[in-house]
Amino acid sequence: MRNALGLMLASVVTAVVITGVWFWTSSPRADAAAPQTVAARKAEPLPAPAAAKPALRDDVEITASLSKPAPAPAPVPAAQPVRSTCANPDALGVSRVVVIDTTGGPGFGFLQYKQFDFLTDKEIVLTFDDGPWPTTPAVLKALSDECTKGLFFPVGKHTTYHPEILKQVASAGHTIGSHTWSHAHLDSKKLTEQQVREEIEKGFSAVKMALGAAPAPFFRFPGLAHTQPALGYLASRNISMFSVDVDSNDFKSSGPDQVIQNVMTKLDKQGKGVILMHDLQKHTAIALPTLLRRLKAGGYKVVQMKAKEQLETLPEYDAMLVKDQKVPAVASRPISSVVQTVSQ
Repeated sequence: MRNALGLMLASVVTAVVITGVWFWTSSPRADAAAPQTVAARKAEPLPAPAAAKPALRDDVEITASLSKPAPAPAPVPAAQPVRSTCANPDALGVSRVVVIDTTGGPGFGFLQYKQFDFLTDKEIVLTFDDGPWPTTPAVLKALSDECTKGLFFPVGKHTTYHPEILKQVASAGHTIGSHTWSHAHLDSKKLTEQQVREEIEKGFSAVKMALGAAPAPFFRFPGLAHTQPALGYLASRNISMFSVDVDSNDFKSSGPDQVIQNVMTKLDKQGKGVILMHDLQKHTAIALPTLLRRLKAGGYKVVQMKAKEQLETLPEYDAMLVKDQKVPAVASRPISSVVQTVSQ
């Protein structure tokens, strides 16, 4: 009896011991140290690039890298400087270009119109009246040599005499307005209101006919002789009016030197402004290269004026001009009797 009881007790003790050992060895110990982070093995350095490796060819495109990352966006080409077409590094040039909204017929030139003082100190606008004329190409060359721009007010009749010269003015990038049809002084009591309108409108129609394109809605009165009815009519047509700040008086100057002196003396006194010259005056054509150099040396800067929208000429005056010039609107002969293809 005692032997059996002893065997049972020994079995229980043995089971408890085995369970304890198993629990001790398989469970995490409370006093065990935290797991240690093992430093990763340093990567082996890549072999140094071979010396004197041939340069990449410009026509080879790199399509992948060694590690094959996500494709990078195509690089944006660096901005390239705008190359000037001007061959003269010391040219007078154009400092800025302004666009004019001619709604309501704003006026420029402080001799008569003082509403809009948009020029800053030393800024000038070069304007030329009465062309186109055989002297105009010399004026264009002087402006081109200095890479600068002007504003031309041609006489309508003159554009019918020399349309090819007016096209040269346009192709050179200058702004073209109008200076009436026949250079009539519109304040004359001999002119009716209808005749005044005709002078204005036929002048613009003549420019359009010569250029094959609409002119700018810019107008200068011959002799600067405006009237209130004429001003009102121009305003109703949204045509901007131009007067002057500096008058060259080239039409009564003794020679080119006098033209230069007139402009520089007045301009140095006023400091800025719209300059009035005449491209049909020989003295002006001769004086202009030197005058532009003097303007550059004096620190003056040219502002080019452009219109926000070109003028829509009136059909009745376009037709009137065609009739007056005896330009046929409809061919009297079939095209095949006039134009024949001889080689193709």
